[in-house]
Amino acid sequence: MSDELSDEISFDDFIKVDVRVGVITRAEPFPEARKPAIKLWVDFGGDLGEKKSSAQITKHYTPETLVGTQVMAVVNFPPRQIGPVMSEVLVLGLPDAEGEVVLVRPDMVVPAGGRLH
Repeated sequence: MSDELSDEISFDDFIKVDVRVGVITRAEPFPEARKPAIKLWVDFGGDLGEKKSSAQITKHYTPETLVGTQVMAVVNFPPRQIGPVMSEVLVLGLPDAEGEVVLVRPDMVVPAGGRLH
């Protein structure tokens, strides 16, 4: 067995991670961050509403191009202070061939707040 699989979790563990789709309603440069980043406001609709986050996604995205984009995020981690920003959700991404983050998002529009199955 490879080392990557040595930390196996159960399905019950997996379903505890609440991954939802939200729409970026606002995005701003985050010059105070240690690494280049963008501040994000993501609307998950319903009871979750709008949550703040930051993401190191400046290689492929600008604040102007992100507004209206759907993204996937973990919504049930505790808030985390990132410099002057209190990050309330973890927006998900994957590294490209150069290690730069590419956002994880649905390939068609789905209702905000939908949970990953």
